[in-house]
Amino acid sequence: MSAIQRIHHVAYRCRDARETVEFYQQHLGMDFQLAIAENEVPSTGAPDPYMHVFLDAGNGNVLAFFELPASPEMDRDHNTPEWVQHIAFEVESRDALFTKRAELQDAGIEVLGPTDHGIFDSIYFFDPNGHRIELAANKGTPEDMERLRDVAQDMLDEWSATKKAPRHAAWLHERIAQSAS
Repeated sequence: MSAIQRIHHVAYRCRDARETVEFYQQHLGMDFQLAIAENEVPSTGAPDPYMHVFLDAGNGNVLAFFELPASPEMDRDHNTPEWVQHIAFEVESRDALFTKRAELQDAGIEVLGPTDHGIFDSIYFFDPNGHRIELAANKGTPEDMERLRDVAQDMLDEWSATKKAPRHAAWLHERIAQSAS
């Protein structure tokens, strides 16, 4: 049995703690939970002042950010495509996804999507720090999810051996293509 109960929090860096908190409050409805600030890093003792802010992402999930004013300016991993590293949040329905897309666009935020992933639809946008955010509305059936779980290990094994996309779940993308035509 695993000692892990859930993710306590996930932390990212931000350029400005106040701007970040206000963005997530205003555009994603997250409550600002708490802030911790130190002039030295507790785990290392290094002199590096920081502000660590925590936001409620729902259902006991916490999204946190560090502002590090004494460190070099933050940047992204340029060896990884922009679309790879992202924070994905679930919304309750496709209608909620479209409502949020309209709200974000009305606020002047560029939104990509919706994108049909077969088992969920998504929209994408960036927060003020350049972190890519995904909002996803689930639509997969329990049968879809079981089919995907049943082939997960085989897909991983084939990928590890070939580094080519396995076809075990090709039905998912074929279904998307059929619904688009």
